[in-house]
Amino acid sequence: MPKQGPGIGSAILKGVGVAVMGLAHGVGWVARSFGGAARDVDPKHRRDGWGLLLLILGIVVAARFWFALPGPVGNALDVAVTTVFGSLSIVVPAVLLYGSWRVLRHPGEVEKAPRTGLGWTLITLGVLGLVHIARGLPAPTDMAAVRVAGGVLGYVSSSILTDLLTRWVSVPVLILVTLLGVFIVIGRPLRDILGGMKVALGTLVEKDEAPAEKLKLGVAVPYDTPLIEDEPVDYFGGEESDDDLLPATMTVDPDPEPASRTRPAAGLPKDEPRDLEPPQHTTPPPRAEQLQLSGDIAYLLPDEQALKPGTRPKSRTEASDKVVRQLAAVLTEFEIDAHVTGYTRGPTVTRYEVELGSAIKVSKVTGLADNIAYAVGSNEIRILTPIPGKSAIGIEIPNLDKEVVSLGDVLRSNKARNDHHPMTVGLGKDVEGGFVCANMAKMPHLLVAGATGSGKSSFINSLITSIMMRATPEEVRLLLVDPKRVELNQYEGIPHLVTPIITSPKKAAEALAWVVREMDMRYDDLAAFGFRHVDDFNKAVRAGQVKLPEGSERVLSPYPYLLVVVDELADLMMVAPRDVEESVVRITQLARAAGIHLVLATQRPSTDVVTGLIKANVPSRLAFATSSMTDSRVILDQPGAEKLVGKGDGLFLPMGASKPIRVQGAWVNESEIREIVEFISGQLQPNYREDVAMVGAAEKKVVDDIGDDLELVLDACRLVVELQLGSTSMLQRKLRVGFAKAGRLMDILESRGVVGPSEGSKAREVLVKPDDLDGVLMNLANG
Repeated sequence: MPKQGPGIGSAILKGVGVAVMGLAHGVGWVARSFGGAARDVDPKHRRDGWGLLLLILGIVVAARFWFALPGPVGNALDVAVTTVFGSLSIVVPAVLLYGSWRVLRHPGEVEKAPRTGLGWTLITLGVLGLVHIARGLPAPTDMAAVRVAGGVLGYVSSSILTDLLTRWVSVPVLILVTLLGVFIVIGRPLRDILGGMKVALGTLVEKDEAPAEKLKLGVAVPYDTPLIEDEPVDYFGGEESDDDLLPATMTVDPDPEPASRTRPAAGLPKDEPRDLEPPQHTTPPPRAEQLQLSGDIAYLLPDEQALKPGTRPKSRTEASDKVVRQLAAVLTEFEIDAHVTGYTRGPTVTRYEVELGSAIKVSKVTGLADNIAYAVGSNEIRILTPIPGKSAIGIEIPNLDKEVVSLGDVLRSNKARNDHHPMTVGLGKDVEGGFVCANMAKMPHLLVAGATGSGKSSFINSLITSIMMRATPEEVRLLLVDPKRVELNQYEGIPHLVTPIITSPKKAAEALAWVVREMDMRYDDLAAFGFRHVDDFNKAVRAGQVKLPEGSERVLSPYPYLLVVVDELADLMMVAPRDVEESVVRITQLARAAGIHLVLATQRPSTDVVTGLIKANVPSRLAFATSSMTDSRVILDQPGAEKLVGKGDGLFLPMGASKPIRVQGAWVNESEIREIVEFISGQLQPNYREDVAMVGAAEKKVVDDIGDDLELVLDACRLVVELQLGSTSMLQRKLRVGFAKAGRLMDILESRGVVGPSEGSKAREVLVKPDDLDGVLMNLANG
C-alpha cells in the first residue's frame, strides 16, 4: 500500500510554526535596528523565539496589572501571578518586557543566563522575603493575605529563616542576599562599587567646599603616563556585553587563560588555526560638550562608522605552532635547559616566551640569535631580556600573515571610548593584540622618526584623523607644516586649522616664532589670574569665576589645545637651523602648561637634525624602521628600530617609560580621510589667525629699516648684481664687515627683491640682471 503523505493537520501546524518564527525574526530585527546594534546575527546565536514569548507574556501580564484587564482571563492571571509574587506582581510586566528586549537585541548575552539568572533569583527571594516579614508573615492557610504580602516565594524565603533564626536576624540576612544578587547581576566586585561611591562622594564634597581653590590648584597624578590604561577586570568572571569591545586577542573559551596568551610548547593541539570573531562595534553617544560651539553654531563629530574595521585577528595559526617547534629544536640541539612555554600573537609579530631552567644564563639564549634567525628563516627577530613583568625571555618574530590594524577599531575600543580627553589619539595594537591609545597632552611632545616606507606618514594621518574624529575646533586647533607639499594637503580647509597648511620652510620658521608668542601670551594670562595650567584656567572661564579688571573690554574665552605637526623637521633645519632649534626648544621647555604640544617627524634622524637640545626637551619618542642602529640610538637612545619590519611596525617610548612598546600603527585609508574632511568642512569654515602672518611682516619691517647703512647696502647690491653671486661670505671679504652685518645686508637685499631666499650653505639666487642695476640702486637710495 503506498505511503501516505503528511496530513492536513500536520501541514497546518508546520505552517503556523513557520509563521510564528518569521514573526519572531521580524520582531528581533526591529529590536536590533535601534541604536546601532547589529541587525544581522548568526542564526545559531538568535533567540528570537524566546524573545517573542517573553514579549507576549509581558504584554498580557501588563494588560492585567497596569490596565486592569477584566474578565475571566484577567482574574486568572491576577490569582496566578499574585500567588507567586505577592504585592510585587505589578513589576513583573516590566521585568518580562525588559528581558524580552535584552534577548531580542543582544542574543549573545543569553549565554550568561546562568550567572544573571542566579543574581535575579537572589534579588527576588530577598526582596519578597522582606516584604512578607513586613506584612506579618501570613501563612498559606490565608492565601488572600499571602497574595497581598510576598506571595509563595516570599513565604518560602522568609519562613525558613524565621523558623531557624529570629525575625531580627532574618531581616539583615535577606538584605545581604539581595545585595549579593545585585553584585552578581552588575558583574562588579564590592570594592569597586564602594571605591566608585567614595570617589563620587569626594568629588561632591570638594565641589561644595572650595570650587575655586580646586580649579586654581590643579590635580597632579603621581606616575602619570600618556598611555591609556585598561578598565578594571570583571572579578565575577562575566564577559563584556555586546556594546563593549573585546581586546583583539581575548578568547571566549571557558579555559582559565585565553588561548592566545599562553600555549604550552609540548603537546600543542593539532587542530586547525582558530580565528577570533571580530568585535562588534557600536557608536557611543557623542559627548554633550562637543555638540555645541560658542554662539548658535551646531557642530557634529563624524560618525565612527566612517572608519572601516580591519581584518579579523587570529589567536593561533599553524605557522606559529611551527615556529614553536623550530625554537624548541634549536634549544635542544645546543643542549640548553630552556622551554618555549607559549606565545602571544600580535598583528605584525608574534612574541614567543622562553623560560630558563635553573642555573642557566640568559646569555646562552641571546647568543643564539643568529641560529634562531636561521632556523625560522627571518633576519628580523628581536629578543627581549626579559619580557616586562615576566620571568621569561621574549623572542619576537614577524608573522607571515600580517593583520591590518584599522584606526576605526582602535577608536572604537574601550580604551578610547572611556577616555573623553580631546587629545587622545589611536596609535595601533601592541604585540599582545591589545589596543594602544595615548593622550597627546600628557606626552607632552613627540618625536617621530623612520625611513621611507616605514609608516611615518601613515601615523601622521592617524594622528590628525583621531583629532578630527574626537575633538571640535574649539577644543583642539592644528598648525600643520608640510615642506614636502603633498603629505598633508588633503587636510586643507578643515575648521581645526589656525592657518593654511604651511609648505615653505622659511614660513614654517616664522610660524614657530608665532607659536612662541602665543605661548607667552597664554602664560601672561595664567600668571595674571593665578592659574598653573591652561585646563584650570579654561574651567574657571567656563564657570564664570575669572573676573576682568574694571573697565576692561576684553571678552575671555577658553584657550583650545594647539597641536603643531611638523612632517619633515630636516627641511626646516636645513633652511633656518638656529631659528627653528631656538623656537622648538623654547616651546618644548615651557608650552606644556599652556596647552601647546609639538609632533616633530623626520625620516633622517641624524644628530644635525635631531640635536641634543631638541632630544632633551622632547621626552616621548616613536621610532619606525630605521636604516641603521645609529639612527635607532639617535631617536630612542637604544638599538632596536633597525630590526623592525616596516609598514607601521614601530617602537613607542612614552615619557617616563624605561623600555619601548612595540606597536603596529593604525591604518586609515585616503578615502576615509576625504569623507571625514568633507563632513567637518561642510559644517564650519576655518577661522585663520591673522597674527601668524604678522610675525614675518614685523620682521621684514625691521629689516627694511636701513638706517645709516645706506652706503653699505648700495655697495652690497652693486657687488651682488655685478658678480651675480648672492654670498654672505663674499660680502664679508669685499666690504670687510662681520658675519652679522653681512647677513643683515643680505636680508635687506632679499626684502627688496635683489636676491632670493636662503638655501642653506648654497649661495642665494640673484634676481636682478646687471642691466637693471641702476634702477635698483635708485630705488634703494630713495627708500
